[in-house]
Amino acid sequence: MSKAKFNDQIRKALDVGCMFVQTCGVSELPPEKQSELREKVEMFDTFTEENDPYGEHDFGKIIQDGVDYFWKIDDYGEDYKEHGATHRNILTLMTASEY
Repeated sequence: MSKAKFNDQIRKALDVGCMFVQTCGVSELPPEKQSELREKVEMFDTFTEENDPYGEHDFGKIIQDGVDYFWKIDDYGEDYKEHGATHRNILTLMTASEY
């Protein structure tokens, strides 16, 4: 499976295929706004050569209520394996100013 397809799968099933975390800026939003953002991450499909130059589908930008948000997937598999842990992918949702 390609890296892009794998990242698409884990992004579309937050908390199932990866660990999901959000920054303080996102956590301070009302719960319904947080939910809307998570749904936009799961539905994101506007990958272009400009915003996804390596074709891995591991980063995206969302605008909600005039605020820019980023999501990114980090693969810590090799680092975790060195310490005997299982493969771990983490998707982080943050305000652009927290990047």
